[in-house]
Amino acid sequence: RWGNNLFITSEVFFFLAFFWAYFHSSLAPTFELGSCWPPVGVDFLNPFSVPLLNTAVLLASGVSVTWAHHALMENDRSGGVVGLIVTVCLGVYFSVLQAGEYYDASFGLSDSVFGSVFFVATGFHGLHVLIGSTFLLVCLFR
Repeated sequence: RWGNNLFITSEVFFFLAFFWAYFHSSLAPTFELGSCWPPVGVDFLNPFSVPLLNTAVLLASGVSVTWAHHALMENDRSGGVVGLIVTVCLGVYFSVLQAGEYYDASFGLSDSVFGSVFFVATGFHGLHVLIGSTFLLVCLFR
């Protein structure tokens, strides 16, 4: 129990560190960043295109995994299986969309602090989605 709580706490602080880095850099851009945010040459991704779709996919996967959990609690095996399949498919779809988002980005990991924070934070989140989808896939076949 302690190990799980410490793991979750470390994950929270890991993501908090990246949000802190982003907000620190954006709210008080230094001379090295050109004293502007985003840095020169970095174009924001349109938040109402793929990022909004990815958010909807994540919310839908939360609904489908909750559906699967409730179905299994009610001994509805077929509903649980369908819910897990939908959740895993949404996790894979999210990962494909995120890879496309990375490919279309006008900046790279080493272009600026913006690129570094963006790619590491979203990449770490994408890794969590892949690991979670893999765990759910294992549960599906058990």
